[in-house]
Amino acid sequence: MTEYHVIMLAGIGVLGVICQWIAWRLNLPAILFLLLGGLLLGPATGVLDPEALFGDLLFPFISLSVAIILFEGSLTLEFQQIRGLEKVVRRMVSTGMLITWLVTTAATHWIMGFPWELALLFGAIMVVTGPTVIAPLLRTVRPVPSVANTLRWEGIIIDPIGALLAVLAYEFIVSLQGSVGWGHALLIFGQTVITGTLIGVVIGAVIGEILRRNWLPDYLESLSVLAAVIGAFAISNGVSNDSGLLTVTVMGIWIANKRGVPVKEILEFKETLSLILLSVLFIILAARVKLESLLGLGWQGFAVLAIMLFIARPLKVLYSSRGSPLNWREKALLAWIAPRGIVAAAVSALFALRLADSGLAHVDQLLPLSFLVIIGTVILQSATARPVAVALKVAEPEPVGFLIVGANPLARAIGLALHEHKVPIRLCDSDWDSIARARMDGLPTYYGSPISEHARLNLDRSGLGRVLALTAGDSFNELVTMRFRDEFGKNRVYTLPDARRQDAAEKHQISLRPEKQVLFAPDATYWELSSLLGRGGAVRSTVLTNAFNIDSYRAIHGEKSIPLFAINPDGVAQPFTLAPEFKPTTDWTIVSLVPDNDRLKRNAARHRRDKTAELDSR
Repeated sequence: MTEYHVIMLAGIGVLGVICQWIAWRLNLPAILFLLLGGLLLGPATGVLDPEALFGDLLFPFISLSVAIILFEGSLTLEFQQIRGLEKVVRRMVSTGMLITWLVTTAATHWIMGFPWELALLFGAIMVVTGPTVIAPLLRTVRPVPSVANTLRWEGIIIDPIGALLAVLAYEFIVSLQGSVGWGHALLIFGQTVITGTLIGVVIGAVIGEILRRNWLPDYLESLSVLAAVIGAFAISNGVSNDSGLLTVTVMGIWIANKRGVPVKEILEFKETLSLILLSVLFIILAARVKLESLLGLGWQGFAVLAIMLFIARPLKVLYSSRGSPLNWREKALLAWIAPRGIVAAAVSALFALRLADSGLAHVDQLLPLSFLVIIGTVILQSATARPVAVALKVAEPEPVGFLIVGANPLARAIGLALHEHKVPIRLCDSDWDSIARARMDGLPTYYGSPISEHARLNLDRSGLGRVLALTAGDSFNELVTMRFRDEFGKNRVYTLPDARRQDAAEKHQISLRPEKQVLFAPDATYWELSSLLGRGGAVRSTVLTNAFNIDSYRAIHGEKSIPLFAINPDGVAQPFTLAPEFKPTTDWTIVSLVPDNDRLKRNAARHRRDKTAELDSR
């Protein structure tokens, strides 16, 4: 390996991380910046040449990477997610997909002048969307669950089906050239489907049983599953060419829906690996583009892209969603989001090489046209999907609200104060009396344990991006923070100080993990706050001004008042924690737990006297 190879491989990894970070800062899909980064390294500057860098390993690397990403996506496909939408998904990956195929084929033939057999191949390749593009988009767009789950299921299932259709179309081209009969093409197609399904079910069942029975140590589970995925992909392709993607998809769905199989840790590992592979693949994808080939397509290429966007996709969604519970807004968003990704690029490149010497007209335009559709759909829909979702009112609200664990008097008082300031909240508790009182106060609730399997599937998290653990049990609060730190992020999980920490022996203390933040003040335990409430205290709000700043506020309220939250003018609440204190400014609202009113009045009067004396002394 030369120094060039080392520098290029390292550069791709660094560029991928930079693009992901920029996307996070700007709240835009990362694929947009990954494509732009690849275009900059590849056709714009000529620094990166994927063929020279990877050589003969380029397509095997792409194929294995796509298989891993597809398996990771299929692990998230639980049948309960699409309850009531099963027909929609089934139509979208079957008859609805055929609509896309036929419309794209006709447009390519009549506009680009492709012969029918080549147009059929291009149409088959372009039916795919895929998790490599859908998953990053969904993280940014955050559509309502019905749309998100439909797009996720469609994208993951349709990838291997699209690849199979491309195989069928390719065999059709070969049969027309006289090498084999049309019946042979159908035989190859059936063999591929049967092989992929059987191997996927068998290996999925074996791996699921191994995981369910705990026959592997924890540290080997993720690695073993990864090896099984790669092995299943290779075996399936060895038995029947191009069946590997179907195998890993079936394998993932089988494991995800098998009861008793722990997939959380595997998903965490696979998500990280998939993020790395996705970043690398999109940079390589864009770097392979030849600008002169794209420009050579002329207006006809953009016309085909427009027909796919504004005719083929809406027709597919309208047909697939008829009679479903989806409303017109949700259907409109489904019709707008259909970017093409790695699978389309890899399959088009593969068949372009196979047909290079076939003598078919326009075969040299197959790959450039595929890249035009990929780049066009990714850039256009990455930049517009979130605004379109917001305009259609089918986007989840910004996750700035709080999931409040506990519905005791303290949690209800804090919840009421936040609710009055229109901060999204939801209280959850297993105590029916506490939940009933919260509902009487008009607060959104969930009756049940927040760490139960039922909560994972049914707890409404719309608009919620942070957790407040406010129960009387310090051990349970710790358990809650451990449960939600992966879902919400380690800096967005808050809990009360441990009441036993101050004077308990070290062996009786609960470990204070760095993945959570401790609320309010060192001594603001559940019992201290509840006692303050019981002695006539109340949760009150005060708006800061130029004349009445945070220092004035503290002078009046004294040491006995406990600041809870600072709410900025946009309505986003920031909890006070033991971390380095931030200083709210003008127009921020301070929400505090304050002592009884008589004490407040005395403090306010004393503050006014001090201010008057200070002015007189001047």
